[in-house]
Amino acid sequence: MTILGISCFYHDSAACILKEGEVVAAVAEERYTRKKHDNGFPKNAIDFCLRRAEISANEVDAFAFYEKPLIKFERVISQHLQHFPKSAKTYVESMGLWFEEKLQIKKLLEKEFYYHGKTVFVPHHLSHAASAYYLSGFKKAATVTIDGVGEWATTTIGVGEGKKIRIDKEIRFPHSLGLFYSTITAYLGFKVNNSEYKVMGLAAYGNPKRFMSKIDELVSLCEDGSYALKMKYFDYTWGDHMPSKRMEGLFGYSIRKHGERLYKHHKDIAASAQLKLEEAVFNLLSVASKRYKTKNLCLAGGVALNSVMNGKIIKNTPFKNLFIPPDPGDGGGAMGAAFYVHKKSSQKPIKGFSVYLGPDFAWHEIEKVLKQKSLSFKLYTKKKELIDKVVGQLYKKKVVGWFQGRMEWGPRALGARSILADASDVKMKDTINAKVKKREMFRPFAPVILEDKISEYFQGYSKGVKRLGNYMLLVLPFKEKGEKDAPATVHVDGTGRPQSIKKVDNTLYYDLIKAYMKKTGNPILINTSFNVRGEPIVCTPEDAANCFLKTEIDVLVIGDFIATKK
Repeated sequence: MTILGISCFYHDSAACILKEGEVVAAVAEERYTRKKHDNGFPKNAIDFCLRRAEISANEVDAFAFYEKPLIKFERVISQHLQHFPKSAKTYVESMGLWFEEKLQIKKLLEKEFYYHGKTVFVPHHLSHAASAYYLSGFKKAATVTIDGVGEWATTTIGVGEGKKIRIDKEIRFPHSLGLFYSTITAYLGFKVNNSEYKVMGLAAYGNPKRFMSKIDELVSLCEDGSYALKMKYFDYTWGDHMPSKRMEGLFGYSIRKHGERLYKHHKDIAASAQLKLEEAVFNLLSVASKRYKTKNLCLAGGVALNSVMNGKIIKNTPFKNLFIPPDPGDGGGAMGAAFYVHKKSSQKPIKGFSVYLGPDFAWHEIEKVLKQKSLSFKLYTKKKELIDKVVGQLYKKKVVGWFQGRMEWGPRALGARSILADASDVKMKDTINAKVKKREMFRPFAPVILEDKISEYFQGYSKGVKRLGNYMLLVLPFKEKGEKDAPATVHVDGTGRPQSIKKVDNTLYYDLIKAYMKKTGNPILINTSFNVRGEPIVCTPEDAANCFLKTEIDVLVIGDFIATKK
């Protein structure tokens, strides 16, 4: 049985295809359109999945959509009516898209792919829960999903057992931890649904105590694990902005405009918001653990991308084992919807999962691009020779663009589309921020580390969170050895977000880091996404060459070629 899952029309459109329980391909639409967090119909992503599976659309047994549009439309109409006439402007601006696209999934599949088969609509938070549980390997686990909003639900708890999964309780819009954090993101002058991770990074510079009483006024927690927002401080139920003027009065500072200087109070507000999110989630998880009497947790939804929070879950809740999928957000909903439909009709398990599910390119396609871009390049037919050459460049403090094999699934660069650099020189962080990424200087870089070495360099890397390191989904405190050997990846609070790598995950990537350790004694490199600020991670050889040419990356390692600028 072949299932093709899709997500679109909120943010992070994506497609994923399963054949007999095997994940054949998955990719986000943004990688093709080059529009970050593209929420449009994922035509390119679907087309790639079909080509990779070597089938036409009408050979697919069912398309699985990651939510129920009619129920979501009901919620949108309800909130506009409730807040009329204040909501009139956003109502007029949004209704056209609902009737042209958002309620027309079947017609769009007919129009774009001549598909006339079965389409299944899976509830949004069930798609999130399925994306985690069916990859977890747990026989039983509590499932918790937390995001901005799906149809009505913003937070759910449930359980997966055997092949079955169910949701038992939910918190409904407008009360939402995801929207709370996004509102703080907007208040601090960052872009919503794009820059929440900047608030997380900024929080490490702040004092959470300074504004905690004010943040407590925004979010109240209950003994049953639920929470409620005080809605007079939030305008997202009716307007095209999120924080209200009353929030300015509460904090005593005006909303920061994008690009303005960051002051101490911005850092302190970020720190308080991060701490409140953690308190609310830990409260919810403690109740879920007692209800389902299991030590296993599957967490999904956009809030599960908060890696600082993730790194504290085992220490602050009764759970001992935690699994989060490589894309817990809306893109991952496409995969979850496909999993759910597959499990409803088949006994076959999800098998052979790898995070490297995107496109790859033949040597002649790469060579053609290198010639078109007038780059100097050399072909290395022996992998050891290629690796030795790259290690030499890293040892000389060169910044390396690393483009190898199939592209990663999810928002993290995991060694297929990465920028790599030496981590032992603290100056390297500022060098890459200024000359390559062209982004805010306060943002940290992640380390990639050999998995058998991670316990020597990080605290809290237990068996229960092991796979999260593979997907770069948790922040952990460095040990003294880590701070000494890899200072360019140490955040201001002494933490880092490691990617742990095993040979079975990605042989070439592993061999590179192993060879670098053999030369330097250090099993850690900087690993950051191969892109510049405001752009998605590169997908094609042309994307990689363009990024290489417009930044100060020193060397491009692409397939079996090493390229430099003339």
